[in-house]
Amino acid sequence: MISKVIEKERNKMNTNIVHINGVDEFETVALNSDRPIAVDFWAEWCGPCKALGPTLEAVADEVSDRASIAKVNVDEPGNSELAARYGISSIPTILYFKEGELKDTSVGLLPKDAIVDRLNSLN
Repeated sequence: MISKVIEKERNKMNTNIVHINGVDEFETVALNSDRPIAVDFWAEWCGPCKALGPTLEAVADEVSDRASIAKVNVDEPGNSELAARYGISSIPTILYFKEGELKDTSVGLLPKDAIVDRLNSLN
């Protein structure tokens, strides 16, 4: 029974969103990406972060052929260092990278089109 519940939860997860944990993984996924990537810094307890989740899933589906979406839970071990490195003091914060370079930042809730437009501007 438990395995069916776990499988059901896995099927709900958007496979177009990468969940990053730690500095090494961040460097591999975000900084070494061969295409633009939006990295959402969030936390489980954050209401606006939860509200942004479905929007990011829709963005990930729309841009999967030309850009990537990743998430970093700031409460996970190793991720607070990443938040400090980029001066993140409010969440949700989305960092937009191209070729390993930070190009743009947004803080708070944004509509899907605004996130897509920011990613498209990096192509």
